[in-house]
Amino acid sequence: MFGWAITLGIIALVAAILGFGGIAGALVDIAIIVFVIALVLSLIFLVLGWMGAKKVLK
Repeated sequence: MFGWAITLGIIALVAAILGFGGIAGALVDIAIIVFVIALVLSLIFLVLGWMGAKKVLK
């Protein structure tokens, strides 16, 4: 998902350079949303993995 956010950011940058401001703004908004979702999911899976590892080691 982080790759998607980076890809959308690059596409938004190219669209802004070419003069497509509306599309660029929408892509930046989508990229931020995807990045935040990826960050939250990463933290959730980090905690779940840590809790699971503690149970296995006991």
